[in-house]
Amino acid sequence: MTSMERPRRRWFGAIAIAALLLSSGAAKAQNGAPDALSSWDEIVAAAEGQTVYWNAWAGDERGNAFIAWAGERVRERYGVRIEHVKLTDTAEAVARVVAERAAGRDEGGTVDLIWINGPNLFTMKDQDLLFGPFTGALPNYALVDERGKPSNVVDFTIPVDGMAAPWRVAQVAFVYDSARVDREDLPGSIPDMLDWARENPGLLTHPNARDFLGATFLKQALYELTPDPALLQEEATDATYADATAPFWAWYEAIRPHFWRGGTDFPGSSADLDRLLDDGEIEIAVTFNPATAALLSETGLLPDTARVYFLDGGTIGNTSFVAIPYNAANREGAMVVANFLMSPEAQAHAQDPTVLGAFTVLDTDRLDADARALFAQTSQHPAMPGPEEIADVLLEPHPSWMTRIVEDWEARTAR
Repeated sequence: MTSMERPRRRWFGAIAIAALLLSSGAAKAQNGAPDALSSWDEIVAAAEGQTVYWNAWAGDERGNAFIAWAGERVRERYGVRIEHVKLTDTAEAVARVVAERAAGRDEGGTVDLIWINGPNLFTMKDQDLLFGPFTGALPNYALVDERGKPSNVVDFTIPVDGMAAPWRVAQVAFVYDSARVDREDLPGSIPDMLDWARENPGLLTHPNARDFLGATFLKQALYELTPDPALLQEEATDATYADATAPFWAWYEAIRPHFWRGGTDFPGSSADLDRLLDDGEIEIAVTFNPATAALLSETGLLPDTARVYFLDGGTIGNTSFVAIPYNAANREGAMVVANFLMSPEAQAHAQDPTVLGAFTVLDTDRLDADARALFAQTSQHPAMPGPEEIADVLLEPHPSWMTRIVEDWEARTAR
């Protein structure tokens, strides 16, 4: 959800849960840490025979199949079973933990692991609904890239502090058809995009800003155009918003008339945008998954000549995590699953475009030759960018920026 966690619904579900917590005046619970288990071997031994109830969004069949694959592996190796509790919204699992705490069920909870990020993670962390910090106890966490992929440790401006383990990365990229356009002719920055759109009217657009991808395109433009990008990591105020967005809105008003249909209409979703690219109505499509070209060419939704590229200064990315509720009944099993998800085997499997096309949270430079070879195999697809092609990750702005930009965009485009 991150992108991959049904984003828009997620925001409102988390807000509702936060309101419930505040209105109930619930006291913070003790979340504990895995220091009672002195070694990883003890954690693995305690996990054997446990069933981990992994609450995860189930709206993607590829994702469901990956969870089933992971379940087979951890059962074979550790004697741990994964039961996929299929969600339509991550807030469902958060609400369950909230209800259990309100009922005094501080042990033996029904949720062992949650696929989570964004405000749902913030809500659980802020209210001490999480077990941990636990990532220091996981051997594979030593392979995680904390510098090149800062979203692995800071999620929507909130430090994760070891309370959740990263397992997949989403990042802004741009899709094009290499049979129609040369990569060298495509814009390498947001300012360059204006010049390109003027020379190629009607061949660029973005999804409606009410869609997460459409809003992310606008945030990417804001990042490059604002005088002080550091402000985006703080909550937007009337004053900071006005100053930070003035150059962005000037750019947007200049580029909008050169969009598809003169900027009077916008695709409703990423799928609609991909269809426009496939039909040749546009030449550049924004995506939040660098494996999009490979994934869609595999399914015939884009031609085999589809490729992706990144902007020169980096692009917005975020990370999906797994977290363990404070009252999880099967904590050890959940830690075993979280550790496996960060293994080179699982990360390379997830990155395979025929599986998930989810880019790794690991620093591949830390891997041995055999592990690196696993990732080399997933990069063999001609539409998959190699590690050297992937741009730096820019941290997501504070959520308040997206809220204000979307509201402002709706008012401007309604004129």
